[in-house]
Amino acid sequence: MHALQFDDNIPRYVLAKALGWLLPSVYWNGLGCLRYREIPEPPLPGPDWVRVRVRYGGICGSDLNAITLHDSPSLSAYTSFPFTMGHENVGTITELGPAVEGFAVGERVVVEPVLGCVVRGFDDLCPACARGDPAICERRTEGVIAAGTFTGYCASTGGSWSPVFVTHQSQLLGVPEGVSDENAVMTDPLATALRAVVRNPPPEGGTALVLGAGTIGLCVVVALRALGYPNRVVAVAKHPFQAELARRYGADRVVQPGDDAALAEALSARLHRPILGKPLVSGGAEVVYECVGSDASLDTAIRFTREGGTMVVLGLAAIPRGIDWAPIWLKEIAVHGSYAYGFETWQGQRVRTMQLALDLMAAGKVDLAPLVTHRFRLEDYRRALTMATHKSRHCLVKAIFVF
Repeated sequence: MHALQFDDNIPRYVLAKALGWLLPSVYWNGLGCLRYREIPEPPLPGPDWVRVRVRYGGICGSDLNAITLHDSPSLSAYTSFPFTMGHENVGTITELGPAVEGFAVGERVVVEPVLGCVVRGFDDLCPACARGDPAICERRTEGVIAAGTFTGYCASTGGSWSPVFVTHQSQLLGVPEGVSDENAVMTDPLATALRAVVRNPPPEGGTALVLGAGTIGLCVVVALRALGYPNRVVAVAKHPFQAELARRYGADRVVQPGDDAALAEALSARLHRPILGKPLVSGGAEVVYECVGSDASLDTAIRFTREGGTMVVLGLAAIPRGIDWAPIWLKEIAVHGSYAYGFETWQGQRVRTMQLALDLMAAGKVDLAPLVTHRFRLEDYRRALTMATHKSRHCLVKAIFVF
């Protein structure tokens, strides 16, 4: 089968890193670390594993970050090469290991891609997995499979940027009958947003600021409304089509990035001009969800978090530069990282984050199908990645590979 794989080739990495800023196509034209090649289907690592045939494989911002070498190089310590890319998925089961129970061949499923202790074959869970946080498992390089944080970053499992990959039975979630494939492939980003909101909800009467209106930012707006929070929501959207979607999904006010005056007005905050540097902000939002990860967005998040408020980092920040960290201590801001999903406590019950996402879809409280704006065959990956890295030209929100 054909697959898109990422190689740990140092000469290719150096070449793409040097030329990519000038000629982005170098990342996927065969000179960079991404390779389109023929590979065998991965074997089942154990009797409690399953083979899944992919229907849709989503192109995530984290995938683009990896391909364009924007990730911190330190993350390679938790990765095995070459790995088949793709973790957003929906597909059907084609093979069951002899120890698998509760699922059937032909069943439509979404795979939770996190590779925690249970997936790795450990009965004695690490502290993170024991409390329901497998995304921050302490054994990311151990067990019956190779190193990797997720399916799509592990050489043993394959990924959804190929027709077939393998998964542990504990990662499977059945897709409810009334949930379309287009919604199901969005389970991953919605679950990411749900985790951030459930664990860092806006206080009663407070304002939520969502920075970024790409897939994750829009899903945060969706999560706030689907979970029933009546708080005022202000979103920062770079492009008009993103702003329109943010309003459609429940944002009360949308402003453009870089306009401090407009954002201050939207948040009833005050700007104070220093001798040098950007204005200090009095007031702001009680909770800020940073969904971009860029230097500018992180800086805005810090400055526009209200005194004593919470800044939640969902964007894939790597090695930021030019950010003034003084407001963190000056305003006693709590900065929380939010990575992927696991288990949450919601309405007094312990629930799997991805299951909560599917339940909201099945109940008709969430419809993310309109966000799936572009579809590609895998062999058209160069066009897909070109368009995905130039979203504004094509009004692209979520692109997917179709199998």
